[in-house]
Amino acid sequence: MSADLHIHTTASDGRLSPPEVYRQALVAGLEAIAITDHDTTAGLAELKEYLKWAESSSLTVINGIELSCDHPDYEIHILGYRIDIGNVELNDRLTYLQNDRVNRAKKMVDKLNRLGYNIDFARVQELAGDAQAIGRPHVARALLEKGYFASMDEIFAGPLGLGDEAYVPHFKIGRAHV
Repeated sequence: MSADLHIHTTASDGRLSPPEVYRQALVAGLEAIAITDHDTTAGLAELKEYLKWAESSSLTVINGIELSCDHPDYEIHILGYRIDIGNVELNDRLTYLQNDRVNRAKKMVDKLNRLGYNIDFARVQELAGDAQAIGRPHVARALLEKGYFASMDEIFAGPLGLGDEAYVPHFKIGRAHV
């Protein structure tokens, strides 16, 4: 079976909308995909709505999510599959994580401005588009757009890298939160 079980959409830090992901998967001949956006099920909800009107196909769509969790020595990204996107408790926790992501991005923009990189949080939000989970890639795109760096890799090796000048840790689920 040909499948891609770790796909991000524009609901988090992906480049394609959920319907575009679906169409690309069909073109690629995949038999199954899993939408696993960071801290949000918005992409799954959008795809579900799209599929009501789309021509039927044999492509299986698996509900998924990617969550960041804490370990004493490093960060772990956990993929969850076959989640219930209507689960109230899950959605409450995801709302908390999404709000934390916005606050984190604002703090990174503030730090970058203090370091002399003139970017605006409103522009970061514009670049994030419909993303429910604003993250470092959206802030990095604002830096690229202004010409401060030549590549995302350069930014993540520089000011937005783990532990670097403008890096701000985000809330991660730990044992106390499960």
